[in-house]
Amino acid sequence: MSRIAGVLRRTFGIVREHVGTDTSGNNYYVIPKQTTWTGRLVRAKRMVEAANPTEYEYIEGSIPMEWDAWIRGRRKEPPSAEELLKNESYRENIKLKAKAVEEKDLALQAQEYEEGLVATLAKTVAKGHASTAGFGKQEISEDPTTTANTFLPGSWLPKK
Repeated sequence: MSRIAGVLRRTFGIVREHVGTDTSGNNYYVIPKQTTWTGRLVRAKRMVEAANPTEYEYIEGSIPMEWDAWIRGRRKEPPSAEELLKNESYRENIKLKAKAVEEKDLALQAQEYEEGLVATLAKTVAKGHASTAGFGKQEISEDPTTTANTFLPGSWLPKK
């Protein structure tokens, strides 16, 4: 069979074998190792045919990680549909857990601010150009703007 395939490759050009398709519609192919008519050995290649072939419409992450690893040769076998679904559900689960932890952290921060355990952050307004010496520094006012719980040294100067 490989002899017939070799004759077909030499006669009609490169023959690629379809390996799989992802959920986005990208098709993945492998061009097997072959010998040219001159006897030169051409190594096997892996390639992807994008569902959206225009280069300027490519979005990072449109090729799943598992297929990207196969294309770059970091894994020998292409990913199965079950593996892709399992990994996608795992990633969604991690996102939900991260969101829950973030909400819990924000609630804890709000509670600490209310109890006065942590001072609220000073909000600075950047005025002027970035090359000036005072860029991004908080202006010192003559009126006290903080209380004892949230006092920031140097945040105001007494009136003259």
